[in-house]
Amino acid sequence: MYNLPYFKEQDAAEVYKFMRDYPFVLLSGVDADNKPVATQVPVFIDENEGKMFLTGHIMKNTDHHKAFLQNDHVLAVFTGPHTYVSGTWYDNPSQASTWNYMSVHAKGKISFGGGDELVAILKRLTLHYENNNSASSTIYDNLSAEYLEPLMKAIVYFKIEIETIEHVFKLSQNRNEKSYDNIIEKLKEQGGDAQEIGIIMEKRRHKVFNAEKE
Repeated sequence: MYNLPYFKEQDAAEVYKFMRDYPFVLLSGVDADNKPVATQVPVFIDENEGKMFLTGHIMKNTDHHKAFLQNDHVLAVFTGPHTYVSGTWYDNPSQASTWNYMSVHAKGKISFGGGDELVAILKRLTLHYENNNSASSTIYDNLSAEYLEPLMKAIVYFKIEIETIEHVFKLSQNRNEKSYDNIIEKLKEQGGDAQEIGIIMEKRRHKVFNAEKE
């Protein structure tokens, strides 16, 4: 991780909000032979008795499921918008260009379950992404037993107890005000991730420069 102090968010609540805003994570680990495995899945983030947990489901008997059974250490990577930043936008343009991005790395141990735990996570997942529309044909409670029976045999519930969280919010905090404002302007002229990063930088501007003056 690009672990520099000026690319850190001091408010832990902002880091947790980022995780909840971007819940489609990359789960990474290694098997008993130290071969890497990874999969991308949506997760829920919950706190219980001062501990934080990630929950979701994956397919059984895949490389990542087997690897996590052999080695329960897991890294969950949360990523948000990211964009190229041209060095020509700096107050001194004779510098290297860079990339702005936001990322959170949560490390912990994974465990698996089935039965009621699996049913509960599927009910929660389908309702959540169908905007709590209980009439939706695709939520768990409205799917037929014939459809659910083979599906439930093919997937497994997981829970990750998070042990450490690290993050990088690399948003040009190491630039002067003139460069920072020009980067915002250039990014907002674009669409997609570039524009989104520009808007985020604009909202965070007071944290970068007010902190320096205090």
